[in-house]
This record gives sequence, C-alpha cells and structure tokens, in this order.
Amino acid sequence: MTEFPHVDTSRAIDRFLESPALSDATRRAYRADLDEFSGWLGSRPVDDVDTRVFSEYAAWLGRDRPGRKPRRIAPNTLARKLAAVRSFLRSALGPSRVPDLALAGRRRRRLPNPPKPDETERLLEELGGDEPLAVRNRALFELVYSAGLRAQEAVDLELADVQFDAELVHVRGKGGKERVVPLGEEASYRLRLYLEDARPALARGAENRLFLSTRGRPLDTSTLRRLLPNPHRLRHAFATDLLEGGADLRTIQELLGHSSLSTTQVYSHVDAKRLRRIYDRSHPRA
Repeated sequence: MTEFPHVDTSRAIDRFLESPALSDATRRAYRADLDEFSGWLGSRPVDDVDTRVFSEYAAWLGRDRPGRKPRRIAPNTLARKLAAVRSFLRSALGPSRVPDLALAGRRRRRLPNPPKPDETERLLEELGGDEPLAVRNRALFELVYSAGLRAQEAVDLELADVQFDAELVHVRGKGGKERVVPLGEEASYRLRLYLEDARPALARGAENRLFLSTRGRPLDTSTLRRLLPNPHRLRHAFATDLLEGGADLRTIQELLGHSSLSTTQVYSHVDAKRLRRIYDRSHPRA
C-alpha cells in the first residue's frame, strides 16, 4: 500500500488559493466554500478524504437544516461548493486521488439572460452626457458589449491593449489566458472620444489603465457593476447576437475566452432557434 505524506488542510487551502490561475472573485468564493469544508473535516486530515468521506460531506451539505436560510441549498449552490472542494483536492492530493462520486441530480446550467433591446436603450439614455464620467461610462458600455468582456477583464485593460489601427483589443482573461477580440465601430468611436476628451480630465498621473475613476485611479469591478448593473448580461448579449448572426460555437468560444466548448454550449439553444428559422424559411416541407 502506498503511503502518502500528511497534508495540513489549512496550509493546503492557503497554498491552493494563492494560485495565480484563480481570479480574485473565484478566490473569494473558494475561500468561503473551503473554510466550510475544513470546518466540517475538523481534526481529520485532508489525506483521509476518499469517496466515502466526500459522499458524507455532500449529504451533509444538502441536508434540510431548520434555522438555515434557505433550509435546503439549491442544486446549483451544492454543485458549486463540491466543485470547489474537488479543485482543492486535485491540487492538494493530486488528480488520481480526487474522489469519483456521481451525485444525484446534475447541476442545472442557467440559460443566458441577455438584456432586451428596450433595456439596452434605457441604459444608453442613462449613460448620456458630455461630462468626463458620462463619456467614460458610455465607452465602457460599448466596449464590454462589443467585445464580450468580463467585468474584471474590462477594468484590467491598459492603454496599449486597444489597437485602433488593427481594430483589435488585447484581453487578459481568467487563469492568465490572453486573447484578441475585434473592436467594433461604435466602441472604437466612443473610446476615441473618451481618450481625447474625458480621460485627460480624470488622469492624476502616469497611470496606464484604460478606465479611470473620479480620483484618477484604476476603475474597479464594484464601481463598474454600479454603472452597468449585471455587466455579465452584456457578455451574454454579445454571444447571443453573434450566434443569431450566424457565428458558430467554436468562434464564440474563442471570442469569449472559454477554455472548453462545453461552457459555450450553454448558448446552443440560441443556435437551435436560428437553425429552426433557417429550416422553416428554406425547406419545402417545413
């Protein structure tokens, strides 16, 4: 029987969360989930975690608990918590020792909910104006929507990442992955206005970040979300519009920066609707 060295749970969690492959948002979410797991383990070392122990933890998480709100956690939340533990165990113990457990009830992936055209128009009206912040906010909206950016990706952009001549934007995504996406005409126009007329009024020194706050500091994601409620819906709109226009899922995967096509396939229902319209329009027996 192979002997494995003892792994200290708390230290292993800290090492795992220090990985540069994790975004700040993922790190915060994993911290809460892994602290909960560590508390449940108690004095038992993480080395003892096998399929039986993992099954016990899954049952404990999913149990109906009076006094807890909600009393029973949602399937999506349960799946997220267990996925965090699996990722940690893979890092701490190695892939071969990650418990193989098929849980009842697969995680239901939420379908994208892009904003309706009237929602977009209302938001654009709210972002109108000629003052520096209004110009910045409109440029931010157009770029997030035009390039399908995550909130963190948008605030991490630097001046050199926008290439007007090549009509491209260089994006640093999750896990240090980089990609290049096209710069749309409206986004290009709004960014030029921002860089020429608004950003100089916000800048307080040699700061390379593209989007600046009122104090001349790099914009953060919390501020972005106050300006653009749920910016991830604009990312969904970006993908949905491209699919509606005829782009294939592989292309959308590259533009969104998804590591796996399975993540992008959440948009396949949109593709199916498009194919149905083409069928109805084209087939004589439709």
